[in-house]
Amino acid sequence: MNEVELSAAQSRAIAQNVREALARRRLSRQTLADEARISISTLEKALAGRRPFTLATTIRLEEALGQSLRQPAEQAPVPELPRHAPDELGAYARQGVSWLEGCYLTLRPSFETAGVIFAYRTEIAWDTDSARLVFREAERIDAPFAQSGSVAVPSQSGMVYLTTNWHGQHRLAVLGRPNIRGEMYGILTTLHAGRGMQLTPAAAPLALLPERVAAELRYGRIAPHEATYAAYRAHLDRVHADGYATFFVSVS
Repeated sequence: MNEVELSAAQSRAIAQNVREALARRRLSRQTLADEARISISTLEKALAGRRPFTLATTIRLEEALGQSLRQPAEQAPVPELPRHAPDELGAYARQGVSWLEGCYLTLRPSFETAGVIFAYRTEIAWDTDSARLVFREAERIDAPFAQSGSVAVPSQSGMVYLTTNWHGQHRLAVLGRPNIRGEMYGILTTLHAGRGMQLTPAAAPLALLPERVAAELRYGRIAPHEATYAAYRAHLDRVHADGYATFFVSVS
C-alpha cells in the first residue's frame, strides 16, 4: 500500500468523518480497526491527531466503512464569460447584432490602378471569449495586408464600425446599417503605401454585400472590361449618390 501521508487538514477532516461513522453505525474503534486490518494503536493515534492518516490507512478504512472519507478536491471556479461587448464597442449583446454575422463581398477602389475595383471577402462572427463581433478579411490577392479586428455597433450613431488597432496603427471602416438586402455602404480610412516606403492617409468608398445575395462572386482586381465590373461599380457609386458618405474637397 502507498504510505503517502495526508496533510494535517485532510487528516483532521478524515478523523471527524471516522468519528461520525462510528457513532452512526454504533461500532467500536477496535471493531473498525479489525475490519480495516490496521492496528488499534494506528487508528487511535490518527483519530487523536498525534499522527497523520496515510493514503493506505484511509483506503482501508473507506473499504471497511463502505463510504468515502476524503473530500473531493475543490475545483477552481470557472470564470463567467462576459455577455456584452465592452462599452467602447457599444455594449451590445449577441442577440442584438446577430444579423451582422456572415460573409460579405467587399468592394473598394484599387489604390494601385485607377478605375479598377478591389474585391475581397470580409467575415463577421461572434467571438465568445471576448463577447464581441470580430471581423477578418480573406480572399485578398495581397494576403499579407489582410485586416482583422473588432466590430463596434453603438446605438447612438446607428453606424457599424470595423476597427483595427495594430500596435497603435489604426484603420477604420464606417458603414451604415444594413439595408433590406443586408448591404452596407460607407467609407474606409486607412494608410496607403506611396512612393518608396512612405505611408499616406487614404480614404475610399466601401461596400459590403452579403455573399448569399450577391449575383456573382469575383475576387481580386476587377478591371472595366470584366463581366462583374459594372455591377460592382454601381455599388461603389451608391456610397456618394445615395448619401451613405460625404467626401469634402477643399476649395481655394
